[in-house]
Amino acid sequence: MTKILIVEDHALVREAMAQSLSRLEPGVECIEADSADAALGIIESDGSLDLAVIDLVLPDMSGFSLLAVLARRFPDVPALVVSAIDDDASVRRAMKAGASGFVSKSSSGEILLQAVREVLAGGMPMPARAGRAAPVLRPGAIGDRFGLTAAQARVLELLAGGKTNREIGEQLGLSEGTVKVHMTAIFRALGVSNRAQALVLLARQGERL
Repeated sequence: MTKILIVEDHALVREAMAQSLSRLEPGVECIEADSADAALGIIESDGSLDLAVIDLVLPDMSGFSLLAVLARRFPDVPALVVSAIDDDASVRRAMKAGASGFVSKSSSGEILLQAVREVLAGGMPMPARAGRAAPVLRPGAIGDRFGLTAAQARVLELLAGGKTNREIGEQLGLSEGTVKVHMTAIFRALGVSNRAQALVLLARQGERL
C-alpha cells in the first residue's frame, strides 16, 4: 500500500490533492500536514512513507528549507513539489534543494497523478515550459534514442554539464550510490565504458540535452 504525506497549509487544497491522489491505486493512504514541523514529526514517527508532496509556501518554514532537511535527514523519502510558484528559477532551486520532481498547481489532477507515478518509479517529472505543450517528463532526445529512463536522462544531462557524481546527487536529491547505479545503466545503454567516452559520444552526435 502506497503512503503519501501531503504538506500544505490550506485545508481545501490538501483535501483536493488527497482526493486526486486517492485515484492512484486501491488502498493508497494520504496523510496530511499543515506545516513543516508537523510534516517532520510525521516522517520521524512513520518509517513507511513512500512520498512527500510539498508546497513551497508554508507557515513555519519555506518549502526549500524543508526539502533540504528531508534530503539530509530522510534521503529515502522522495519529495514532489506542488506549488503555484513555478518560475524556472524556483523549479531549479527546488531541484537543487532535493526535490524529486515539480508540478505546477495550475496543472490538472491527472498530471499530478502522472508525476507521482514517475517519482515512485524513480523518474523526475518537471513542469512543461511556458507556451509549449509537453508531457510532464521531457527526457533529452538522446535518452529516447538509447532507451534511457527519465531519471537516467536527467543524470546524463548533468553529466554532460560537467557535474561530478556528488554534485549530481546533491542537485537531484540522490545518494552517490544511486547516481552510480544510474551511471552504470547509462554507460551500458550508450555502449561506452566510462564518463569520458560518454562525453565524446555526446559531442559526436551533437546532442543538446
